[in-house]
Amino acid sequence: MDHTLAPPEGAPVRAHHRGSIKVEPLTCTIGAELSGVNLGDAARDDDLFEEIRSLLLQYKVLFLRDQDITRAEHVAFAERFGALEDHPVAGSDPEHPGLVRIYKDLDSPAEHYENALHTDATWRENPPMGAVLRCIEGPPVGGDTIWVNMAEAYRRLPEDIRTKIRGLRARHSIEATFGAAMPQEKRHALKERFPDAEHPVVRVHPETGEEILFVNAFATHFVNYHTPENVRFGQDFAPGAGLLLNYLIGQAAIPEYQVRWRWTPNSVAIWDNRSTQHYAVQDYWPAVRRMERAGIVGDRPF
Repeated sequence: MDHTLAPPEGAPVRAHHRGSIKVEPLTCTIGAELSGVNLGDAARDDDLFEEIRSLLLQYKVLFLRDQDITRAEHVAFAERFGALEDHPVAGSDPEHPGLVRIYKDLDSPAEHYENALHTDATWRENPPMGAVLRCIEGPPVGGDTIWVNMAEAYRRLPEDIRTKIRGLRARHSIEATFGAAMPQEKRHALKERFPDAEHPVVRVHPETGEEILFVNAFATHFVNYHTPENVRFGQDFAPGAGLLLNYLIGQAAIPEYQVRWRWTPNSVAIWDNRSTQHYAVQDYWPAVRRMERAGIVGDRPF
């Protein structure tokens, strides 16, 4: 496992500079605020982009304020990481494919897709590598977003649990989440388009080598738990697996692994979807919250 990108345990967390970028760590385990950089410039400057990419691998989520950039610049910056993906439920801006509009106002339906701890689109065979999210308009207070370091969550698991889950795989479902409130025919059509995906419970980050706890709100069950070592009798199958899965999913709720960001117009978050979960706090009604997100196509977890 490669720990070269993480600060030494017990090391002080303080602001520093990387080139022209000021870096302010926000917690001891995840997140840093960058200043002295414009993402429109980073979309056109190879060296500046690589600095940001390196910092993303280190801190897992980066935050910037005062990013008065165009939609085209937003898309161009995100595309430096890779191709952008559409979303089957949220859809994209018609003039900027891959830029998803997450607009919440008084006419928005009462849905709760965002305010659950989750890793984006793990129901895909290749979940997103990450995303670039920009606040267009936000409430004067409320509507924060929380991110969680799932590599830290895995490192802090008891040794016996890490041993128990090594080699386990879990099923991830869009039907059980986005499809749950749909009429039956529409729900079945959604599952036919996006069959359940199967991923390792502990994935390896393809760039840092970190091991990551990779179950979240989209995970419905383990697919290979029912073995002679785990199940004495058939009646143990569902409770034993279910309790373990709920325990693992619950690790994301531990505050020591989290960072919380208060949005302002033109603030941006860039996150590594491979090693984090996030939660959009829906405490701001009847205020308006309008966000735009570019999600980046990822690789198959291993």
